[in-house]
Order: sequence, then C-alpha cells, then structure tokens
Amino acid sequence: MIILGIDPGFADMGYGIIQSVGGKDRCLAYGSLRTPAGEASEARLASVYEGLSKIIDKYKPDAAAIEKLFFSKNVKTAMSVAEARGVIRVCLQLRGIDCAEFSPADVKMAVSGNGAATKEQVQKMVRILLGLKEAPKPDDAADGLALAIALSSAKRFARALPARV
Repeated sequence: MIILGIDPGFADMGYGIIQSVGGKDRCLAYGSLRTPAGEASEARLASVYEGLSKIIDKYKPDAAAIEKLFFSKNVKTAMSVAEARGVIRVCLQLRGIDCAEFSPADVKMAVSGNGAATKEQVQKMVRILLGLKEAPKPDDAADGLALAIALSSAKRFARALPARV
C-alpha cells in the first residue's frame, strides 16, 4: 500500500510518501510545495492543487493522511491554511483517495510514543522508522512522512483487532 501524508499549508505544503508492505514502511519520496508569496490567493491555491495532482499522478497513493487544522493566534494564517486544506481534500476526493485526519498529538504518539514529543524527536523517529540516513528536511516534509507513518500504523492496528461478533 502506498500512503501519502500531507502537512497542509498555504505557503508551504509538506508531503511524504511511504510504501507499507508486511508491516514495514519504506520512504518513496518527500518534499514541500511552496507557493509564491506575491501571487493572488486564488493562484496560490491553484498551485497547491496542481502540485498535489502531479504527486498523486506520479506515486498513485492508495490512501492519504492529513493533519487536522488547529487554531493558532494568527487568524489570517489559520484561514489560509483552512483554504489550502479544502483544496487538498477536494483534490484527493476527485481522485478517489480515502483521507484520514490526525491531530498533531496523534501523529506524535504514533511516531514517537509521546503525544507531546518535540519536532526534533518526531524527525529523529521518522528517520529511524524509515531507515533514512538523515532527518528529512524541511520540517513540513518530515511532518508529511510522520502523517503517512501514523496512517500506516493505524491500518496495521485495525487489521490486528479481532473481528466483531
């Protein structure tokens, strides 16, 4: 199974793609999609859609994980991230890709066993879990990989549960 993890963003959307086979996760790709700061918001949102479409076309993920929106003190930033999340969700929906949502604490717990882990701890565990030589950069890309690992873990756990009677 190929899983796409997405750390949504308006200026910078992080992504990570893993392949999960037999309980083992392997990194296929990671990076970030950046939109030009001077462009109109519609053009930036279109860039997010087009960039994500290219990633999906190249890697053909079976499932995706996206970080839940959390509100910060900067309302303007939260609104633009919410718009980007909407574009991302529509892009996944139109391609028939199921999307799970995880809170930042859920992702940290799945990757490091600690829901209050620091960014550095999460990056280190992503590197270890995927057998990477160095921690993925930028931070948004590492978060994308962590989201993909969280979904892979959740799917393994769900398969391990006994069937309901």
